[in-house]
Amino acid sequence: MAANVSQGGRIVIPADIRQKMGIAIGDQVLLDWSEATQELRVFTRKQRLQHARDLVRQYARPGVSVVDELIQERRKAAADE
Repeated sequence: MAANVSQGGRIVIPADIRQKMGIAIGDQVLLDWSEATQELRVFTRKQRLQHARDLVRQYARPGVSVVDELIQERRKAAADE
């Protein structure tokens, strides 16, 4: 799919792509430039948040609360001071 660049460097994202991505009028999108691949990628905040959650899940142990571990570490550090 092609899009034209207009005055001020604006690019219109076609309606069907906006619908698929869940982008509404006034929404902010995130742009990611890859130097390695020379690609510009467009993400919604929701997509980036989901990506971050997926990354964290890779390292989380089942049945272990990361929050509880952090609190425990902070209490131990405070006690050691």
